[in-house]
Amino acid sequence: MAAIAKDGDIISVAELTYTYKGQSRPAVDGVSFTVARGEIFGLLGPSGAGKSTTQKVLTRQQRHFGGQVSIMGKPLETWGSDYFERIGVGFELPNHYLKFTARENLSFFASLYARPSRDPRDMMAMVGLEDYADKKVETFSKGMRMRLNFVRAIQHDPELIFLDEPTAGLDPVNAGIVKSLIADLARAGKTVVLTTHNMNDVDQLCDRISFMVDGRFAALDTPQALKSAHGRRMVAVGTADAQMVEFPLDGLGDDPSFLALLRSGTVERIHSQEASLDKVFTNVTGHRLDQAEPVAAQ
Repeated sequence: MAAIAKDGDIISVAELTYTYKGQSRPAVDGVSFTVARGEIFGLLGPSGAGKSTTQKVLTRQQRHFGGQVSIMGKPLETWGSDYFERIGVGFELPNHYLKFTARENLSFFASLYARPSRDPRDMMAMVGLEDYADKKVETFSKGMRMRLNFVRAIQHDPELIFLDEPTAGLDPVNAGIVKSLIADLARAGKTVVLTTHNMNDVDQLCDRISFMVDGRFAALDTPQALKSAHGRRMVAVGTADAQMVEFPLDGLGDDPSFLALLRSGTVERIHSQEASLDKVFTNVTGHRLDQAEPVAAQ
C-alpha cells in the first residue's frame, strides 16, 4: 500500500524498491511510509532486513531505486548537492580524522557546508567534551568518539537527521544526555530517523516505529500500540506475601476481587501485561535482539 503524503511530511516514500547489482532478490521490496516534521521515526529490524539500504537511499548513498521518494516536498532524485546542507547523518561507526583534535574535526566538517555551523566548543559542551577540545581524537574512547560523532551530525542545524545507534558505547549518564538532546531536536521541529537495536532508546524516544523483515515492513505503529497488541489485557498484582494475582483489564474498576485486594493493604505492586518492545521485536521479526538467527517455531 502506498503511503499518502500529508502537509508537514518531511519524508514520503511510496513502493520503494532497491536491488543490489548481481542480486535477484530486492534488499528493499515495496516499502511505503511517511515521516512528519518533528517526528522521531524508528527504522528497526534484524541484520539484513533492509533498513540500512532504506537509510542509504534516503541519504542519497544509493541512488538507483524504484518507487517514489519525496524529501521536504521535493522528489529525492531532483535534489542537488544542496540536499546535504539540509540533512545530518550520524553513522554507527564514528568516522573522524584521528590525528586531528576534536575541535579541528568539527571545524573541518563545518567547512564543507555553505550554511553556518555552531561553534565547536559549544557543540562539545553539549555532550561533556569541552575539556577535550584540543585532544587528538586517536586518544578518545569509543564513547567519546560517539558523542563527537553525534554533535558533528547536527552542528550545521539540519532539518532532517539520520542517526544509527547514537548511544552505542555510552554509559547511562552520557546516553541519557544524548537522548535528551535528540528529544530536544524533535521539539524544535527537526525530524529524526533512528536506527538502533536498543529498544529502551526506541521506547523513550520514538513517536512511531517500523519493523523490517526481508525488505518489507512487518509492522508500523506507535510503541504503545505495538506493546499493547502483543501483550495481554491483564494486570498482575503483587502482594506482600510474594503472590501474583492477575485480573482482566476490561472492567477492572468494577471487579470486586480486585477492589477487595486493593483494600486489603497487602498490595506492593501492580503491572500491566503489555509486551516489551524486545518481545514485540521477536514476535514481529522472528529474531531475538541478541542473535542473528531466526527464532525456532515453538
